[in-house]
Amino acid sequence: MHITSLLLFLLIGAIAGWLSGLITRGGGFGTVWNIIIGTIGALIGGFLFKFFEIRVSGFIGSLITATAGAIILLLLIGLMLKKRRR
Repeated sequence: MHITSLLLFLLIGAIAGWLSGLITRGGGFGTVWNIIIGTIGALIGGFLFKFFEIRVSGFIGSLITATAGAIILLLLIGLMLKKRRR
């Protein structure tokens, strides 16, 4: 992987993590956590988009995929924490 690809991957992860945080709880999680959440979200989103045969391309498509996956990740974590508190 070239350094440019790695930096772009981290940038998409950071933006996706930040956006998903804004959408699900009203704020980001800090740069490192945004990257982690966005990266895991990219994996989840990529799997789901492929499963449902949704095709996106380019920077915006990657950002949409990662953000959608990160939102799903945060919602699932929220549900698990809610059940655990009961």
